[in-house]
Amino acid sequence: MTILLLAGTGDARQIAAALEQAGADAVASLAGVTQRAIPLPLPTRVGGFGGRDGFIAYVKDAGITAVLDATHPFADQISARTSAVCAELGLPYLYHLRAPWLPEGDDNWREIAREEDAAALIPQGKTVFLGTGRQTLDRFANLKGRRVICRQIDPPTAPFPFEGGKFLIGRPPFSVDHEIDIFAALGIDWIVVKNAGGEASRTKLTAARELGIPVLMIRRPPPPEAAQITDSVTAAVDWALAQCRVRI
Repeated sequence: MTILLLAGTGDARQIAAALEQAGADAVASLAGVTQRAIPLPLPTRVGGFGGRDGFIAYVKDAGITAVLDATHPFADQISARTSAVCAELGLPYLYHLRAPWLPEGDDNWREIAREEDAAALIPQGKTVFLGTGRQTLDRFANLKGRRVICRQIDPPTAPFPFEGGKFLIGRPPFSVDHEIDIFAALGIDWIVVKNAGGEASRTKLTAARELGIPVLMIRRPPPPEAAQITDSVTAAVDWALAQCRVRI
């Protein structure tokens, strides 16, 4: 019995390491969005499946008997498809969804439903830091009149998609001190992030609190309907080990 780990997060990396150490019969999958991704400690396929039919074909050809979905909380289309396919094929499916960030102390956060809503709250002439990645960058095109800085891991392959913006290249994790220095040096007035959760990437929020910078927090999409969900890496590993064969 072989488990498929849909990876792409720090939690998925921890799960992969635990499964490898236990000798689990497991394979991992990365979407291939990030160039030169850090290798996982499991046999790994990289790239999309080719839609629903391609995913079904892969699952059958690879002899997958259970799926552990530890993708990004905002990869909702992938998770919805995976959950539906697993239900159709009768495969056990677990969605690992790490806990969302919650404001603390002097945090100045406002929740928004989508990227396009930021323009109604950020005044003209302000400098905006986007910690949302390049995939949804075009949704901020209505931030005309603001200076927009988007951080991404890979060097850009095309100019910034709208006037008044630039890319900032950096590979996480970043310390709180690093984030404070960057935000201060760039003169950041507002920060926009997706509520991805996770301690490693929370440092930018701690830095925002220290500097008194307001944050717009994009609300998470809903998880797949009827999915079994956990926010615990330990629980996810235990579930996976119960589903798959351990190599002797």
